[in-house]
Amino acid sequence: QVQLVESGGGLVQAGGSLRLSCASSGRPFTYYAMGWFRQAPGKEREFVAAISWTNTSIYYTDSVKGRFTISRDNAKNTVLLQMNSLKPEDTAVYCCAARQGGPRTGGYKYDYWGQGTQVTVSS
Repeated sequence: QVQLVESGGGLVQAGGSLRLSCASSGRPFTYYAMGWFRQAPGKEREFVAAISWTNTSIYYTDSVKGRFTISRDNAKNTVLLQMNSLKPEDTAVYCCAARQGGPRTGGYKYDYWGQGTQVTVSS
């Protein structure tokens, strides 16, 4: 089993920044691809970013390219999502997820999920 706990969410004004963190425990963090997903009220869950365990493959959804950066520290069992130039439409609950194998954009491909952290961007 892999346990994931997110932190770093909060309320920020448009144009501001937040850094989300996802801490993993349980099975070794290495060899798991990690993803960030978000879900806004009344909307379906949406892929945000994903990273391979080697840091060599990284994917972003188009709406966050150039603004968000995903990274991981395998020694600390942590994956980060640096979010800059935030917009009101980025408001959502952000969850991290883990899967064995390569990173994927489909949430159904992931085996383990955190509870999520709320990000609210005011206009």
